[in-house]
Amino acid sequence: MCRWLAYSGSPILLENLLYRPVHSLIDQSLHARMGVETTNGDGFGVGWYMPDKDSPAVVRDIGPAWSDRNLREIAGHVVSPLFFAHIRASTGTAVQQTNCHPFRYGRWMWMHNGAIDGFPLLRRDLAVAVRPDLFPYLEGSTDSEMMFYLALTFGLEEDPRGAVARMAGLVERTGHEHGVEHPVQMTVAVTDGVRLWSFRYSTQRTSRSLFYSTRVDTLKSLHPDVAFLRDIADDARLIVSEPLGDLPGAWNEVPESSYGVVQPEGDEMHTFAPE
Repeated sequence: MCRWLAYSGSPILLENLLYRPVHSLIDQSLHARMGVETTNGDGFGVGWYMPDKDSPAVVRDIGPAWSDRNLREIAGHVVSPLFFAHIRASTGTAVQQTNCHPFRYGRWMWMHNGAIDGFPLLRRDLAVAVRPDLFPYLEGSTDSEMMFYLALTFGLEEDPRGAVARMAGLVERTGHEHGVEHPVQMTVAVTDGVRLWSFRYSTQRTSRSLFYSTRVDTLKSLHPDVAFLRDIADDARLIVSEPLGDLPGAWNEVPESSYGVVQPEGDEMHTFAPE
């Protein structure tokens, strides 16, 4: 499995997200506490948005994040209001750049932790369901990228919740047709650069861990002496596979079978089910 984080808020230096927290994503690449594997060293990726650009920048590589000098260099110089970051532990597909997250299409980014159980059995049927004009953009061999392009096929750009629900429903039906009992295991983050959606769902209803941060103004009132919080804007929102530290009250578990939206008009949380 994998670990990931998504940030939305006032522009922030990537270094402050990846390296500064006590249990940062870089620390999790070696010492994950809640993942299936302790070590997530099968590649990494970061993506971010910049003003006046039509699509996000994405940097991915196959080495472990904890020792990558280029990632450290980038993190100390890139500022953005929206970041995706992902560290990979392969569930069986090749360790190659095209299999590293986040995945990008136009203005959209997608990253995933989990797996399609029995993916080699289901892969052909799922690939046939991808819209023909989208199919040439499939570069890698992961179930995660397949899920992204199925969601795009089912209308992600117009209806993110519905598209992800229809994608999950197709995977479940296809899996059951092939005798797979619990086909879907997913925590997913997807964004268009303005809004950020996150999903936590599994067929078995035992989904991988996912947390969202408490409002920063609330944390500042609870912990006025914590220096790190003084550098974080009140509008900052983080969604993470596991907490970046042990500060009391900082992290809230995303409920099972639910999805959330971080957006300018106010955050939302709703139940989620495949269609």
